[in-house]
Amino acid sequence: MKYIPPHKLKVLMAMFFGTGALGIIMGLTNEHFFITFLGTINLCLGGFFGYVFFTQPAKIRDKKRKK
Repeated sequence: MKYIPPHKLKVLMAMFFGTGALGIIMGLTNEHFFITFLGTINLCLGGFFGYVFFTQPAKIRDKKRKK
């Protein structure tokens, strides 16, 4: 998988976890199953990006400055 900068992964995790939690809460209070289902999918996507964030290797620069 292509390297993704950690800051971008953190933003994606926060976005998916936030919208997932909001979707589940709104779906359960209004009794709309479809909104709850989409909130669950968003939580799963947030978990996936969290997995990528914690398991991707650190980016190592091969080019070093020569003096």
